[in-house]
Amino acid sequence: MVSNGSDKGGLLTAGGALSIVAGAFKVIGGGAMVALVTLGISLRVWLSSFLPGIAGGWYGFERWAVVPIWLTVIGGLFLVLGIIAIVGGISAIKRKSFGLSLAGAICALIPLNLLGLLAVIFVALGKREFGARD
Repeated sequence: MVSNGSDKGGLLTAGGALSIVAGAFKVIGGGAMVALVTLGISLRVWLSSFLPGIAGGWYGFERWAVVPIWLTVIGGLFLVLGIIAIVGGISAIKRKSFGLSLAGAICALIPLNLLGLLAVIFVALGKREFGARD
């Protein structure tokens, strides 16, 4: 393989890109969860003002009212993990901080997925590239 004299490999770039992609999926998914819960609560409040029986438990709304609590927590957790993964991926590409890059890759890993696993492996293997400056 031909080298241009640079010690930089593509491991951190690949790990950072995978971390950013996995983080973007988490942000989109978590944002959708939180938005759906918010929309569902506002829809329930709006419907109960027109149809008071819905607030009293028609159509299973009392059972459904418990769902937003855990869905909001999981959606918020995914949002936070996704943002950390994106920031860590940017840090890996810029080769700023190994700790932040690895934390972002680990956040991309939770819950276990292939993109996050590859991001952790690539960032961990590219640790030496953080010391190399242009």
